[in-house]
Amino acid sequence: MALWRAYQRALAAHPWKVQVLTAGSLMGLGDIISQQLVERRGLQEHQTGRTLTMVSMGCGFVGPVVGGWYRVLDRFIPGTTKVDALKKMVLDQGAFAPCFLGCFLPLVGMLNGMSAQDNWAKLQRDYPDALITNYYLWPAVQLANFYLVPLHYRYDRYLLALDGRSLFPRWRQNDGHLTL
Repeated sequence: MALWRAYQRALAAHPWKVQVLTAGSLMGLGDIISQQLVERRGLQEHQTGRTLTMVSMGCGFVGPVVGGWYRVLDRFIPGTTKVDALKKMVLDQGAFAPCFLGCFLPLVGMLNGMSAQDNWAKLQRDYPDALITNYYLWPAVQLANFYLVPLHYRYDRYLLALDGRSLFPRWRQNDGHLTL
């Protein structure tokens, strides 16, 4: 409980820094869980570079982009009613999610050393399925997130859902690479 209170104090004092560090930490933790529990690599075969890539993605891309988006969205649609939550979810899933995925997937490819041509081909091949898969989970998660969770904690709930969502494709396509 003391750790949670310390987190709340840090979040209140430095929301942007804490959210970015939380993103990196949770994405790194998600990759560790994936490698150890889903892929069953063991400590000797753990791909530390892959985990550090996910930490970097969290701190350098997901944290700032999603954190900034939530602030913009809350200014654009400031209310907390059910209708406001629905409006936020529709805008989030209709405008932000397609753009976010369109940036996130090639960034992962680039960090994995893919050439621009291979990355473009992979994006064209995987983007439609990734977006459809996104729509299975995220509208419900975001509707609850926008209606029930205060802005300063909304980001954490998003990251926890992101980690949970990212484990299934890694399990399904367990080929030893960072798969999303």
